[in-house]
Amino acid sequence: MSSDTWEPVQYEKFLRERSAPFFDLLEMVRKKPGMRVADLGCGTGELTRRLHDALEPRETLGIDSSGKMLEKAAEFAVKGLRFERRAIAAFAPRKPYDLLFSNAALHFLPRHEELLPRLAGYLATDGQIAVHLPANQDHPTHVTARQVAADPPFHGALGGYHHPTNVLPVEVYATLLHRLGFREQRVRMNVYTHLLEGPESLVEWVKGSILNEYRSRLSPELWEAFLASYRERLLACVPDDRPFFFTFKRVLIWGAR
Repeated sequence: MSSDTWEPVQYEKFLRERSAPFFDLLEMVRKKPGMRVADLGCGTGELTRRLHDALEPRETLGIDSSGKMLEKAAEFAVKGLRFERRAIAAFAPRKPYDLLFSNAALHFLPRHEELLPRLAGYLATDGQIAVHLPANQDHPTHVTARQVAADPPFHGALGGYHHPTNVLPVEVYATLLHRLGFREQRVRMNVYTHLLEGPESLVEWVKGSILNEYRSRLSPELWEAFLASYRERLLACVPDDRPFFFTFKRVLIWGAR
């Protein structure tokens, strides 16, 4: 059974760098009066508030499965903006939304060929969808995590789990949007670059994201051993550059019916 190991402070260590795709995605959205907006995977809520302020919708709902993240999000709630603890997989609204927005969350969910049609079914007839998917699965930060997870004793303790690679090729998302009746669409891969203090900063970066999936499934003792092994192996396979030039691929998806 996995536990809630998301740490807002750790996640926000690189908030400025992590936020860049959010603002690029927000620029794609077409603002309309009286919108109903849902932010799927709202995290600490700060960016959801920015979304709400920018679009001035009638109603914005932010959902997240992490209670710790939502404790932080509560301070950003205002009239028309509320937060709920709910898994994206359990999102099934009774009334349609004008915009479904998701920033760096849907890559944790499998079977996007089924997920996107389900989400599109919760949109109004002229609704929009906007999704940012981190797509750096082939970077040493992610490859190393999968390698360590395959080693004993972690493989057994994790039940064979490793962070999944759910992100599809960009052209598949374009085709999906077309088949789902989105008359307009923009689907693109962006490479975001970041100058970090050194390679050790890579460890701090992923401790705030994908490594949580391993931490939540391991005992505290095994987690510390996992992290030590990960750090040693990762730092051995990346250059010791200072500053460290970190490249991060991300997919931005927008469609309007």
